Amino acid sequence: MKSAPDQLVRATILNGRGRALACVTTNVVNEMQGRHHTWPVATAALGRTASIALMMGQQLKNEERLTLRIDGDGPLGRILVDADAFGNVRGYVDNPFVDLPVNSKGKLDVGRAVGRGTLYVTRDTGLRDYYTGSAAIQTGEIADDFTYYFAVSEQTPSAVGAGVLVGTDNRVICAGGFLLQLLPGHEENDIEKLEERLSSMQSVTDILQTGKSAEELLYLLDPDAHLLNRVAVQFACNCSRERFAAAMKNLDVSELRSMVEEDKGAEAVCHFCAAKYFFGVEEIEGWIAEQQS
Repeated sequence: MKSAPDQLVRATILNGRGRALACVTTNVVNEMQGRHHTWPVATAALGRTASIALMMGQQLKNEERLTLRIDGDGPLGRILVDADAFGNVRGYVDNPFVDLPVNSKGKLDVGRAVGRGTLYVTRDTGLRDYYTGSAAIQTGEIADDFTYYFAVSEQTPSAVGAGVLVGTDNRVICAGGFLLQLLPGHEENDIEKLEERLSSMQSVTDILQTGKSAEELLYLLDPDAHLLNRVAVQFACNCSRERFAAAMKNLDVSELRSMVEEDKGAEAVCHFCAAKYFFGVEEIEGWIAEQQS
Protein backbone atom coordinates (compact mmCIF):
# COMPACT_ATOMS: atom_id res chain seq x y z
CA MET A 1 0.00 0.00 0.00
CA LYS A 2 1.45 3.35 -1.07
CA SER A 3 1.73 5.91 1.73
CA ALA A 4 -0.21 9.16 1.49
CA PRO A 5 1.84 12.32 0.79
CA ASP A 6 3.37 14.18 3.69
CA GLN A 7 0.90 16.82 4.79
CA LEU A 8 -0.53 18.51 7.87
CA VAL A 9 -4.13 19.63 8.26
CA ARG A 10 -5.60 21.98 10.84
CA ALA A 11 -9.27 22.27 11.85
CA THR A 12 -11.70 23.44 14.48
CA ILE A 13 -13.81 20.85 16.29
CA LEU A 14 -16.76 20.83 18.70
CA ASN A 15 -18.29 23.92 17.06
CA GLY A 16 -15.16 25.96 17.66
CA ARG A 17 -14.59 24.83 21.24
CA GLY A 18 -11.51 22.85 20.25
CA ARG A 19 -8.84 22.50 17.61
CA ALA A 20 -7.43 19.48 15.83
CA LEU A 21 -4.30 18.83 13.80
CA ALA A 22 -3.33 15.67 11.97
CA CYS A 23 -0.30 14.87 9.88
CA VAL A 24 1.39 12.29 7.69
CA THR A 25 5.18 12.49 7.99
CA THR A 26 6.41 9.27 6.35
CA ASN A 27 8.86 10.93 3.95
CA VAL A 28 10.08 13.34 6.63
CA VAL A 29 10.93 10.51 9.01
CA ASN A 30 12.48 8.45 6.20
CA GLU A 31 14.71 11.42 5.41
CA MET A 32 15.82 11.61 9.04
CA GLN A 33 16.44 7.86 9.15
CA GLY A 34 18.56 8.03 6.01
CA ARG A 35 20.63 10.98 7.18
CA HIS A 36 21.29 9.68 10.70
CA HIS A 37 21.18 5.92 9.94
CA THR A 38 18.92 5.40 12.95
CA TRP A 39 17.94 1.92 14.07
CA PRO A 40 14.18 1.23 14.47
CA VAL A 41 13.63 2.32 18.09
CA ALA A 42 15.54 5.58 17.51
CA THR A 43 13.64 6.12 14.24
CA ALA A 44 10.34 5.73 16.10
CA ALA A 45 11.33 8.10 18.91
CA LEU A 46 12.70 10.76 16.56
CA GLY A 47 9.78 10.42 14.15
CA ARG A 48 7.15 10.74 16.87
CA THR A 49 8.84 13.86 18.21
CA ALA A 50 9.13 15.37 14.72
CA SER A 51 5.42 14.79 14.01
CA ILE A 52 4.44 16.48 17.27
CA ALA A 53 6.83 19.37 16.61
CA LEU A 54 5.31 20.00 13.19
CA MET A 55 1.80 20.17 14.65
CA MET A 56 2.89 22.45 17.50
CA GLY A 57 4.70 24.60 14.93
CA GLN A 58 1.38 25.51 13.37
CA GLN A 59 0.66 27.66 16.42
CA LEU A 60 3.74 29.80 15.76
CA LYS A 61 3.78 33.15 14.00
CA ASN A 62 5.92 34.18 11.03
CA GLU A 63 9.63 33.66 11.81
CA GLU A 64 9.15 32.03 15.21
CA ARG A 65 10.74 28.63 15.82
CA LEU A 66 10.01 25.80 18.20
CA THR A 67 12.49 23.39 19.78
CA LEU A 68 11.45 20.17 21.51
CA ARG A 69 14.11 18.60 23.73
CA ILE A 70 13.59 15.28 25.44
CA ASP A 71 16.26 14.63 28.08
CA GLY A 72 15.71 11.06 29.21
CA ASP A 73 18.05 8.75 31.09
CA GLY A 74 17.52 5.87 28.65
CA PRO A 75 20.06 4.69 26.07
CA LEU A 76 18.79 7.06 23.35
CA GLY A 77 20.12 10.07 25.27
CA ARG A 78 18.76 13.41 24.14
CA ILE A 79 16.22 13.90 21.35
CA LEU A 80 16.25 17.37 19.80
CA VAL A 81 13.79 18.53 17.14
CA ASP A 82 13.38 21.99 15.65
CA ALA A 83 10.30 23.16 13.66
CA ASP A 84 8.79 26.35 12.27
CA ALA A 85 5.40 27.66 11.16
CA PHE A 86 5.97 26.73 7.51
CA GLY A 87 6.05 22.95 7.83
CA ASN A 88 9.82 22.59 8.10
CA VAL A 89 11.40 20.26 10.64
CA ARG A 90 14.82 18.85 11.46
CA GLY A 91 16.18 16.82 14.36
CA TYR A 92 18.50 14.19 15.75
CA VAL A 93 18.95 11.75 18.61
CA ASP A 94 22.19 11.41 20.58
CA ASN A 95 22.48 7.65 20.09
CA PRO A 96 20.88 6.46 16.83
CA PHE A 97 22.08 2.87 17.26
CA VAL A 98 19.94 1.62 20.16
CA ASP A 99 18.70 -1.96 19.94
CA LEU A 100 16.19 -3.23 22.53
CA PRO A 101 13.80 -6.19 22.71
CA VAL A 102 10.18 -5.37 21.88
CA ASN A 103 7.91 -4.44 24.77
CA SER A 104 5.11 -6.54 26.28
CA LYS A 105 2.80 -5.51 23.42
CA GLY A 106 5.27 -6.65 20.78
CA LYS A 107 6.05 -3.05 19.81
CA LEU A 108 9.27 -1.07 19.66
CA ASP A 109 10.17 -0.21 23.26
CA VAL A 110 10.44 3.56 22.87
CA GLY A 111 9.52 4.09 26.53
CA ARG A 112 12.51 2.13 27.77
CA ALA A 113 14.79 3.70 25.16
CA VAL A 114 13.82 7.22 26.30
CA GLY A 115 13.67 6.49 30.04
CA ARG A 116 12.73 9.10 32.61
CA GLY A 117 13.74 12.74 32.84
CA THR A 118 12.33 16.02 31.53
CA LEU A 119 11.01 17.33 28.23
CA TYR A 120 11.39 20.97 27.28
CA VAL A 121 9.52 23.14 24.78
CA THR A 122 11.30 26.33 23.77
CA ARG A 123 9.72 29.00 21.60
CA ASP A 124 12.06 31.43 19.85
CA THR A 125 10.22 34.60 18.83
CA GLY A 126 13.06 35.69 16.56
CA LEU A 127 13.54 38.81 18.68
CA ARG A 128 16.09 37.25 21.07
CA ASP A 129 13.22 36.29 23.36
CA TYR A 130 12.92 32.66 24.39
CA TYR A 131 10.07 31.06 26.31
CA THR A 132 10.58 27.57 27.74
CA GLY A 133 8.09 25.22 29.35
CA SER A 134 8.87 21.80 30.77
CA ALA A 135 7.33 18.68 32.25
CA ALA A 136 8.53 15.42 33.70
CA ILE A 137 8.61 12.47 31.30
CA GLN A 138 5.78 10.13 32.27
CA THR A 139 6.16 7.03 30.10
CA GLY A 140 8.86 7.81 27.54
CA GLU A 141 6.38 6.92 24.79
CA ILE A 142 6.50 10.63 23.77
CA ALA A 143 2.85 11.20 22.78
CA ASP A 144 1.72 10.48 26.35
CA ASP A 145 4.44 12.77 27.63
CA PHE A 146 3.28 15.69 25.51
CA THR A 147 -0.32 15.11 26.56
CA TYR A 148 0.93 15.53 30.14
CA TYR A 149 3.06 18.55 29.18
CA PHE A 150 0.07 20.42 27.73
CA ALA A 151 -1.95 19.73 30.89
CA VAL A 152 0.64 20.84 33.45
CA SER A 153 2.71 23.45 31.60
CA GLU A 154 0.15 25.09 29.30
CA GLN A 155 -3.04 24.17 31.21
CA THR A 156 -4.62 22.99 27.96
CA PRO A 157 -6.60 19.70 27.97
CA SER A 158 -5.11 17.78 25.06
CA ALA A 159 -4.78 14.38 23.44
CA VAL A 160 -1.63 13.64 21.48
CA GLY A 161 -1.04 10.65 19.24
CA ALA A 162 2.06 9.83 17.19
CA GLY A 163 3.28 6.67 15.51
CA VAL A 164 6.07 5.38 13.28
CA LEU A 165 5.98 1.95 11.64
CA VAL A 166 9.43 0.70 10.65
CA GLY A 167 10.06 -2.14 8.20
CA THR A 168 12.61 -4.93 8.51
CA ASP A 169 14.96 -2.97 6.23
CA ASN A 170 14.96 -0.01 8.69
CA ARG A 171 12.91 2.12 6.30
CA VAL A 172 9.74 3.86 7.45
CA ILE A 173 6.48 2.33 6.23
CA CYS A 174 4.31 5.13 7.63
CA ALA A 175 4.48 7.91 10.20
CA GLY A 176 2.24 10.67 11.48
CA GLY A 177 0.15 11.87 14.36
CA PHE A 178 -2.64 14.01 15.73
CA LEU A 179 -3.16 16.75 18.31
CA LEU A 180 -6.55 17.53 19.83
CA GLN A 181 -6.98 20.46 22.21
CA LEU A 182 -9.91 21.99 24.04
CA LEU A 183 -10.08 25.78 24.08
CA PRO A 184 -11.20 28.12 26.88
CA GLY A 185 -14.97 28.02 27.13
CA HIS A 186 -15.34 24.34 26.23
CA GLU A 187 -18.23 22.40 27.73
CA GLU A 188 -17.90 19.87 30.52
CA ASN A 189 -18.81 16.88 28.37
CA ASP A 190 -16.40 17.79 25.55
CA ILE A 191 -13.61 15.79 27.21
CA GLU A 192 -15.89 12.74 27.40
CA LYS A 193 -16.78 13.13 23.72
CA LEU A 194 -13.13 13.12 22.69
CA GLU A 195 -12.20 10.26 25.00
CA GLU A 196 -15.04 8.16 23.59
CA ARG A 197 -13.95 8.88 20.04
CA LEU A 198 -10.30 8.04 20.77
CA SER A 199 -11.14 4.83 22.62
CA SER A 200 -12.80 3.43 19.50
CA MET A 201 -9.99 4.34 17.11
CA GLN A 202 -7.12 2.21 15.85
CA SER A 203 -3.55 3.31 16.44
CA VAL A 204 -2.03 5.99 14.21
CA THR A 205 0.15 3.48 12.36
CA ASP A 206 -2.71 1.01 11.88
CA ILE A 207 -4.68 3.82 10.23
CA LEU A 208 -1.88 5.29 8.13
CA GLN A 209 -0.45 2.03 6.81
CA THR A 210 -3.70 1.57 4.86
CA GLY A 211 -2.73 4.68 2.88
CA LYS A 212 -5.05 7.14 4.58
CA SER A 213 -4.19 10.83 4.28
CA ALA A 214 -3.83 13.43 7.01
CA GLU A 215 -7.28 14.72 6.13
CA GLU A 216 -8.81 11.25 6.41
CA LEU A 217 -7.13 10.80 9.80
CA LEU A 218 -8.61 14.13 10.88
CA TYR A 219 -12.17 13.10 9.98
CA LEU A 220 -11.74 9.81 11.82
CA LEU A 221 -10.97 11.90 14.90
CA ASP A 222 -14.02 14.09 14.34
CA PRO A 223 -16.33 13.62 11.33
CA ASP A 224 -17.72 17.13 11.94
CA ALA A 225 -14.34 18.87 11.96
CA HIS A 226 -14.18 22.17 10.08
CA LEU A 227 -11.03 22.11 7.94
CA LEU A 228 -9.05 25.37 8.04
CA ASN A 229 -5.96 24.67 5.97
CA ARG A 230 -3.49 22.16 4.58
CA VAL A 231 0.30 22.53 4.87
CA ALA A 232 2.99 20.54 3.10
CA VAL A 233 5.62 19.30 5.57
CA GLN A 234 9.23 18.49 4.86
CA PHE A 235 12.65 17.93 6.37
CA ALA A 236 14.70 21.12 6.03
CA CYS A 237 17.91 22.32 7.64
CA ASN A 238 19.16 25.92 7.56
CA CYS A 239 22.80 25.06 8.17
CA SER A 240 25.40 26.29 5.67
CA ARG A 241 29.13 26.43 5.15
CA GLU A 242 29.01 30.16 5.80
CA ARG A 243 27.38 29.71 9.22
CA PHE A 244 29.96 27.17 10.32
CA ALA A 245 32.79 29.38 9.03
CA ALA A 246 31.44 32.39 10.95
CA ALA A 247 31.51 30.38 14.19
CA MET A 248 34.83 28.65 13.62
CA LYS A 249 36.82 31.75 12.63
CA ASN A 250 36.26 33.15 16.14
CA LEU A 251 37.85 30.18 17.91
CA ASP A 252 41.04 30.76 19.89
CA VAL A 253 44.13 31.08 17.73
CA SER A 254 45.62 28.07 19.53
CA GLU A 255 42.67 25.91 18.42
CA LEU A 256 42.94 27.17 14.86
CA ARG A 257 46.69 26.47 14.79
CA SER A 258 46.01 22.94 16.00
CA MET A 259 43.62 22.44 13.07
CA VAL A 260 46.37 23.52 10.69
CA GLU A 261 49.35 21.74 12.22
CA GLU A 262 47.78 18.52 13.52
CA ASP A 263 44.65 17.99 11.41
CA LYS A 264 45.69 19.68 8.15
CA GLY A 265 42.25 21.28 8.00
CA ALA A 266 38.90 20.90 9.75
CA GLU A 267 35.61 19.15 9.10
CA ALA A 268 32.37 20.43 10.65
CA VAL A 269 29.31 18.18 10.83
CA CYS A 270 25.75 19.46 11.37
CA HIS A 271 24.01 17.52 14.14
CA PHE A 272 20.60 18.14 12.60
CA CYS A 273 21.15 16.99 9.01
CA ALA A 274 24.59 15.28 9.06
CA ALA A 275 25.91 17.59 6.33
CA LYS A 276 29.71 17.88 6.33
CA TYR A 277 31.76 20.98 5.55
CA PHE A 278 35.54 20.93 5.07
CA PHE A 279 37.82 23.91 5.70
CA GLY A 280 41.31 23.81 4.26
CA VAL A 281 44.62 24.97 5.71
CA GLU A 282 44.76 28.21 3.71
CA GLU A 283 41.29 29.28 4.82
CA ILE A 284 42.07 28.58 8.49
CA GLU A 285 45.40 30.41 8.22
CA GLY A 286 43.43 33.37 6.86
CA TRP A 287 41.25 33.35 10.00
CA ILE A 288 44.38 33.33 12.15
CA ALA A 289 45.77 36.29 10.23
CA GLU A 290 42.52 38.21 10.69
CA GLN A 291 42.64 37.74 14.48
CA GLN A 292 46.28 38.83 14.66
CA SER A 293 45.94 41.86 12.44
